[in-house]
Amino acid sequence: MSARIEDSFNFRRVSPQLTTSGVVGAERLASLAEQGYRAVINLLPDSSEQAVAGEAQLVLQQGLTYHHLAVDFAQPSVADYERFCTLMDELGKARVHVHCAANYRVTAFYACYAKQRGLWSAEQAKAFIHDVWAPQGYPGWQAWFEALNEQVLIA
Repeated sequence: MSARIEDSFNFRRVSPQLTTSGVVGAERLASLAEQGYRAVINLLPDSSEQAVAGEAQLVLQQGLTYHHLAVDFAQPSVADYERFCTLMDELGKARVHVHCAANYRVTAFYACYAKQRGLWSAEQAKAFIHDVWAPQGYPGWQAWFEALNEQVLIA
């Protein structure tokens, strides 16, 4: 078997159906179907130096669903988050990998999603974020958490 997604930067297994990470690399993306994945959500803008050239094609040629939601790290938006929630709801129980550059965007988005959907407590959501990074040091993210009324997750 080729490179595994588990080797990606800041990889986290949320559940048997959901994994998250930072930078993935083409070789890890190329083996997702054989690892049982059905979809990829990429929160990394194409302009990022960590972006994988031809990512959509790598994923789609395996028969997986691909969603690209470019989130500006400096200024994440509530609209981006709402689109993320819609995607997560639509994907249901499919096996999904969600990634960005360092798993910062993803942990913030998923933690809020899981808390708001009643999947996790505030403590679980906060722990998931803080296991990877400290968003309180980033003004754009502080504003984002406040806009969602989720300041408790970064306190």
